[in-house]
Amino acid sequence: MNAGQKLRAALDDPALATRLLDAIRREARELPPVRFMEVCGTHTVAIRRAGIPRLLPPSVELVSGPGCPVCVTPNETLDRAIAIAELPDVTVASFGDMLRVPGTVSSLAQARARGAEVRVVYSPLDAVRLARERPDRRVVFLAVGFETTAPTAAAALLAARDVPNFYLFSAHKLVPPALAALFARPDFAVQGLLLPGHVSAIIGADAYRPLAEERRVPCVVAGFEPADVLLSILMLLRQLRTGRAEVEIEYRVAVSGPGNARAREIMEEVFVATDSRWRGLGEIPQSGLSLRPEFAAQDAGRVLAVSVPESSEPAGCLCGQVLVGAVRPTACPLFGDACRPARPVGPCMVSNEGTCAAYYRYGG
Repeated sequence: MNAGQKLRAALDDPALATRLLDAIRREARELPPVRFMEVCGTHTVAIRRAGIPRLLPPSVELVSGPGCPVCVTPNETLDRAIAIAELPDVTVASFGDMLRVPGTVSSLAQARARGAEVRVVYSPLDAVRLARERPDRRVVFLAVGFETTAPTAAAALLAARDVPNFYLFSAHKLVPPALAALFARPDFAVQGLLLPGHVSAIIGADAYRPLAEERRVPCVVAGFEPADVLLSILMLLRQLRTGRAEVEIEYRVAVSGPGNARAREIMEEVFVATDSRWRGLGEIPQSGLSLRPEFAAQDAGRVLAVSVPESSEPAGCLCGQVLVGAVRPTACPLFGDACRPARPVGPCMVSNEGTCAAYYRYGG
């Protein structure tokens, strides 16, 4: 058994979960009721699938945050991507979960049904390969994601410098500015953060230290196994009990303080931070990534100009409020009735990382 297998076996040990839950109950008795937010959509799925909220003491509440990149992408961005897909001789390549996300009046899947060429790819390099194979088409990769996927999109664009018919439509978002925007809201009441493991593997835990220090909020970068999550909750409770507000790393197998320097270098070579609109949070300064001017010829947002009507959200959908922890999915009047995974009204029910989809599959 190698080191990774030993670690997995240890994390799967039911006795470990029992010990962690006992320790959580002891710590919680020393504190008033607390509310923690898991920022990452993958954490939301892992937490719901494992039934962790039902195991915690009633005084420890978990709420989901804006950690699903598909979900936080606003309709105006999706409407523009659909309009680009409907241009002559254009192929839009995207990860699969974006196709079913409803825009203001349509989706990429519906545009494909009307005749637009929309391809599902598993990597930005698949889109580059498609552009090489189809020089008669303008191939646009719809780059949606956080810092986790931005380096791969940047690497693809660098690899496509000799492919003039390859374009990037950047809808990338940056997590730390969104967290700062959350804590700037007067109605935001969270006493600790379970920080995303995948994003933090790129940007490093140090990226959150200004937030922890300025807002006095305990933070823990968490892994994804149930024991990882339970240990991270315990670490947050211990910070609160001892009056600390630090950034701790539970997910040490993948995350360090400085993060992945090479991945950040590639990002910075291609992208520059820009103001960006988030569903549920509005316009956040320096929270998105746009292409640097030297890549303007392959910037789909500049080269493939389209005009779209004013975007709007579907009536009755509370996805934006779910993303900021203001309401639970079960409070939405559409949840489980008009809005289901088979016929989603909002993006939180579409993505595998969406909070509404997790509640629907594993219980709210």
